[in-house]
Amino acid sequence: MPEYTAKNNPRVIVIQKLYGKFFNDDEDLIFPKHRFRKFIKDVVKGTIERDEVINDEINNHLNPDLNIKNLDKIFQVIIKSAIFEFLYRPKTSVNVIIKEYLNASNYFLDKSQTSYLNAILDKISKKIRNSNG
Repeated sequence: MPEYTAKNNPRVIVIQKLYGKFFNDDEDLIFPKHRFRKFIKDVVKGTIERDEVINDEINNHLNPDLNIKNLDKIFQVIIKSAIFEFLYRPKTSVNVIIKEYLNASNYFLDKSQTSYLNAILDKISKKIRNSNG
């Protein structure tokens, strides 16, 4: 049994909030009461504020033949929020970040997409965490 349901999984909420912000410009960011409200708010706002830095990381670490804009919108959001955590939440291990996003992605993606996401996150995490300390 998963430790979270979709409704209370903090990273599912992060993905939903970012999707709304990046792809439905008019969406206001409202953070309801949640055990991890501060975490959710930090990751969502941080990802939005550092979108340019995150896009640079994506361009630096994904093969030239893999364009983030060509990826599914949910993929884009998951990759961006994971990169935010790799860069700005150094106390959280890469394995935890990847595992949590893969768990959250199960609500949005099918199994083959999740495997692909795992490969992308693994590759990016190694390059970011190794090059930044």
